[in-house]
Amino acid sequence: MSDNVNYTNNPLHGVGLKTLLTEIVDQYGFQLINAYLNINCFKTNPSIESCEKFLKKTEWARQKVEAFYLYEFKNLPRASDEQFALPPRERIVPEGQTPREPKALSFEDAQRMHERRAKRAEERRMERGSRAGGGRGRAQGRGGNARHSRGRDTEGRSSANESTTADGKYDPWANWKNKQK
Repeated sequence: MSDNVNYTNNPLHGVGLKTLLTEIVDQYGFQLINAYLNINCFKTNPSIESCEKFLKKTEWARQKVEAFYLYEFKNLPRASDEQFALPPRERIVPEGQTPREPKALSFEDAQRMHERRAKRAEERRMERGSRAGGGRGRAQGRGGNARHSRGRDTEGRSSANESTTADGKYDPWANWKNKQK
């Protein structure tokens, strides 16, 4: 990006991960954050230190928590599609938008949100399935997974390295050393 972009209006500017975690945990608690984000570090033996350690290593989870911070804790309006495609720390918040009071969240709202997301995901999956070949399954609609179907006969056996036992039966473990390479 260009050097003259000003990120100082982004509420994440200058906020460390530990500070961010402390603020949202003080406001909502580990259980409610887990209900919204469904990240295991907020569920299994949660602490600020363990969550920070996990989030530093795991970019997708850190971005999910940072987006939660921006749009639930800082209660900013949803970003434009172009800005939403960027990681939360790189988003440019328009000058007129300032952080507001944290949203009031509940376990019921988290459940409704998960149900809506599951419904939309199922709709997208069904839509992709219908485009792929008239409602047929993924393997039929696209000719199967090329990585798994390459070099195999109709019964799924490898035609290049025929792996059979002395009595002529197929042995899937015969070439296990070759598959590890």
